[in-house]
Amino acid sequence: MNAALPKSDLPDFLTTFRMRVAEDLNLMATLHAHEPDAALLKELKKIDFPFCLTLIPESGPGAQSMFLLEEALTLLSTDVSQSTLDDLAADYASIYLNHNISASPEESVWLDEDSLVCQQSMFDVRTWYETYGLEIPDWRQRPDDHLVYELQFIARLLERDEDLKTLEQITVFMDEHLLRWLGNFGERVLGRCDTQYFASVAALTAAFCEDLRDVLAEVLEQPRPTREEIEERMKPKQATQDEALQYMPGIGPAV
Repeated sequence: MNAALPKSDLPDFLTTFRMRVAEDLNLMATLHAHEPDAALLKELKKIDFPFCLTLIPESGPGAQSMFLLEEALTLLSTDVSQSTLDDLAADYASIYLNHNISASPEESVWLDEDSLVCQQSMFDVRTWYETYGLEIPDWRQRPDDHLVYELQFIARLLERDEDLKTLEQITVFMDEHLLRWLGNFGERVLGRCDTQYFASVAALTAAFCEDLRDVLAEVLEQPRPTREEIEERMKPKQATQDEALQYMPGIGPAV
């Protein structure tokens, strides 16, 4: 963010900011939800995506991904042949469905010790959704900790109200879930996928969310915790000795 806003202007700014960022997140969720068709590619070019985004990375990998995506969309807008669409569909399947490049869009795979799907992360994320009266349609088709749902969840909270406590909860969710793995996902897709379109979409999504987290830290006047601090926070709590020795009457301790 640039110069600090007067306190009297902060509510109006936050309302506009929240709504626009929510729209951006929902759009990016759509880009990760399925392969693009000709209509979507033309619409993205029409709205000047990605330069229409609320947060524009000015340097580093984020800025590079912006220009890569602009170049990809320019080329795709002039060539939306069935062959091109087939290539995009194949790359989408390789990344999101078949996991051919080992870049899962599901949090559990990145955080579980055995890189398995539908592990503790999924249930933790589900608890977050349930707290706000939300649930996904079918976890067997797309689990709760899928990138699409995590982006949509943050968007839903941004749309929810203007309470700063909600923004604080968004930062907690991002720190404890989305941002613990999204950067790795973006880097791996960028380096391994077959199309410039999906490479730049993944990298840009990661950069956008990092920038959003920085802005929220500034708005809330709360510095971001370090990666080490977050990992320490997320370690399973160790049972005390007294707790470890407790067992049901009549049932011996497990051996």
